[in-house]
Amino acid sequence: MKDVKGRVVLITGAGGGIGRLMALEFAKLGARLVLVDKDGKAAEESAAIARGVGVEARGFELDVTDRPAILALREVVRRDFGRVAVLVNNAGVVFGGPLTKTPWERHKLTYDVNVFGVVAFTHAFLDDMIAEPQAHLVNIASASGFIGLPFGSTYASSKWAVIGFSESVRQELLTDGHKHVKVTTVCPSYIATGMFEGVKGPLLTPILKPQVIVDKIMAAVKAERAWVLEPFMVKLTPLLRGVLPTSLFDWAGKLFGVSTSMMHWRGHNEPAAAAKATASVGASALPN
Repeated sequence: MKDVKGRVVLITGAGGGIGRLMALEFAKLGARLVLVDKDGKAAEESAAIARGVGVEARGFELDVTDRPAILALREVVRRDFGRVAVLVNNAGVVFGGPLTKTPWERHKLTYDVNVFGVVAFTHAFLDDMIAEPQAHLVNIASASGFIGLPFGSTYASSKWAVIGFSESVRQELLTDGHKHVKVTTVCPSYIATGMFEGVKGPLLTPILKPQVIVDKIMAAVKAERAWVLEPFMVKLTPLLRGVLPTSLFDWAGKLFGVSTSMMHWRGHNEPAAAAKATASVGASALPN
């Protein structure tokens, strides 16, 4: 979108990390903000920061896997703000570890938040976005959506799903003649937000600073680009996956350290935070 001034922007996982940073950047552009997070206090703190820039902003406590709550939020937003023009599906969780040694509840939570949360919010708000003269959908996926990720199998596959969903929606909008609604899929490598504490970035793939990827996202929205792939090696990954034989691609993944990068994942003070997050399935959506 060329201009978001006065338009309604909804961001999930907005209580911290890149969600909060994106809220601030949209606030600087004059957007009106609806900020959602499982931690209502954190969401309101982000809203207060945005209001400090001089824009309207409210924080909402909401579980992104709770469809009735999402539909209720839509009615509140329609009443108090109007139609959403920009939707940023940012909320996500990550758990590392060997597949069978990782509790089932963590695998389920990963899909509930990372996949069904994205689909639920898009399903709820896309018609309103289509009714706007300009609109933009931003889905935060991952570079792991292009590759296999040992010790992070359900996280990576959830991001594969987000990429496929985003591309399908983008092409559906074009097919239906809704060219004014743009879709951007964001596929970064590891970001230094705490979610990936303990990981080792692959060779030639530095851990990204949050503000760097936020700047790239904002530039992509303004330029209406379909993809954000960062850092540089991520841009090459889809090409290499397509042209290299599987055995050679596997060898390259081992050589560059991709296949072992999640081996020592600790996350947000793992295991304490992870155990708390899985105590109630579907009740957590940690911001990226």
